[in-house]
Amino acid sequence: MKITILGNNSALPAFGRYPTAQIIDINEKLFLMDCGEGAQMRMQQFGIKSMRINHVFISHLHGDHFYGLVGFISSLSLWGREKELNLYCPKEIKEIIEHQLKWDLGFEIIYRIIEEGEKAILVDEEKYEISCFPVYHSVPTHGFKFIEKKRKRILLPNKLQEYEIPKYFYRHLAEGEDYEMRNGDIIKNEWVTQDGHPNKIYAFCADTRFAPEICEDIQNADLIYHESTYLEDNQHKATERLHSTAKEAAQIAKLSNAKKLLLGHFSSKYKDLQPFIVEASSLFESVELALEGKVFEI
Repeated sequence: MKITILGNNSALPAFGRYPTAQIIDINEKLFLMDCGEGAQMRMQQFGIKSMRINHVFISHLHGDHFYGLVGFISSLSLWGREKELNLYCPKEIKEIIEHQLKWDLGFEIIYRIIEEGEKAILVDEEKYEISCFPVYHSVPTHGFKFIEKKRKRILLPNKLQEYEIPKYFYRHLAEGEDYEMRNGDIIKNEWVTQDGHPNKIYAFCADTRFAPEICEDIQNADLIYHESTYLEDNQHKATERLHSTAKEAAQIAKLSNAKKLLLGHFSSKYKDLQPFIVEASSLFESVELALEGKVFEI
């Protein structure tokens, strides 16, 4: 799993930083997480093939998270896209797109409207799963969890041959099933397999106040992206505007037992971002900035 940062700033572009947008790559499948202004320009700059994106997720109805969406969809149409586009979003996004793009796009947009406070699995495929969970901001907002599924069990070829297990049953063994021979004998799964690799988890926590209640939804993630709009000396602004500080993001990572924390959604008042690392790492050791163009691999 790879995460490419397209934009890491908050409402106002500043110091060359763009509003929120990310690309999540799971086994060559590309997902667009939020689509702030300029997202498609960043895709071109960073070598992202936009036509390969089949799923788009919009966390909430603030412009710095979706103002690039109409332009992105329009470009897909001009490039001759025919494959449908799956869009997971608040209901107002559908109204905005249909008002702005009234011509035949050449492809279908399949809307999955996310209701306020909803917690659900949105995509469930053999190799990946994507779900949403509520976070707490000034408008209804959701975080998203991206899971790269790994095989539950790894097959041992020598043992498969030794016990003469037919190939058609291999996929059942990978799911942990035992094999029953024709004479009724049972070949235990652990005799012919070993433990598989754990699933890889990326949690995108979107814009939110400090909310320990979300930790249940993102527990044991390999990588957490959490907004850190302000530093601790502007805690009053974070509280008033239902945003978080770098230190609060670090607390969430610690409570969630995350392996690594990504900080982003920086206020335009900050040119130097290094203090965010200093502040967060005082509570949580493994912290990085969501710098634009940087790729984080799990």
